[in-house]
Amino acid sequence: MKTRETFTTPRFVIGNWKCTKSIDEARSWVDEFRRGYKPMDGVEVVIAPPMVLLAQLADYCAQADLNRLSLAAQDVSPFPPGSYTGATAADMLKGLCRYVIVGHSERRRYFHETALDAVNKASEAADASIIPIICVDEKNAMSQLTALADIDCDQLVIAYSPVDALSYREPQAPEKVTQVAGYISQVYPARPIIYGGGIEPRNCHGYLQIPGISGLFVGQASLQPDSFLEIVEAVQNNQSST
Repeated sequence: MKTRETFTTPRFVIGNWKCTKSIDEARSWVDEFRRGYKPMDGVEVVIAPPMVLLAQLADYCAQADLNRLSLAAQDVSPFPPGSYTGATAADMLKGLCRYVIVGHSERRRYFHETALDAVNKASEAADASIIPIICVDEKNAMSQLTALADIDCDQLVIAYSPVDALSYREPQAPEKVTQVAGYISQVYPARPIIYGGGIEPRNCHGYLQIPGISGLFVGQASLQPDSFLEIVEAVQNNQSST
C-alpha cells in the first residue's frame, strides 16, 4: 500500500456539534469560548457546526479573528456540482471551512452510507483542497482503510470512533484504543490519528498519552464552550510537555 509525505502533524481538538444550535446559540458559543481561548502553535482547534450555520459562522469567526480555530463541514456530497437535489458539493464549501467530516458512524447508521460513499466524498473534498476527517470504527476498519488507499490526498486525518463509545457516551478503554491506533498507523503511518467517543474533560488526559494519537474528536462535550475549552487546554498542556 502506498504511503506519502504528509503535512507537519499538529495536535487536533475537533468538536462535532451534530444537529444542534441555532445561529444565535452558535455565535454565543464563539463569544464565550474566545474569552478563555489562548491559541497555541501546534494545536489545531476545529468546530463542525450544522451545514445551515456554516457560512454565517465562518463570517462571524473571521470577524472575531480567532487564531488557530478552523471550521469543518459535517458532511459533503460524493458528487460534483450538478443535478443532485439537497446535496452540498465540495466546491461550494471552499472558503467556508478547512475540514470536512466523512464517513461518520451516524451517517452510516441512519443514512446507510457505505465505505465507497466515504471514499467518493473524501476524493471530492481533496479535489476542492478541503481536508477530509475520515471516520473509522473497529468492526469495519479493514474495509474502511483499504478503501482509502487510492485517494489522492496529501492531507487527511483519520478519526477512530468506536460505535459503542459514540452510542453510549462511554469511552473505549485506553488499552483498546492503543491497539487499534497501532493497527491504523501500520496501514497509514504518515496520517494523524485522533480518537473520538465519550471524551469529556474528566477523562481526556489518558487518551492524550496513547502513542500515535494526535488529538481528540469531541461530541457532547463540545456543545458547551467551557467544557470544550477544558479539553483544548488539556491538549495544549500535553503538547507543551512533549
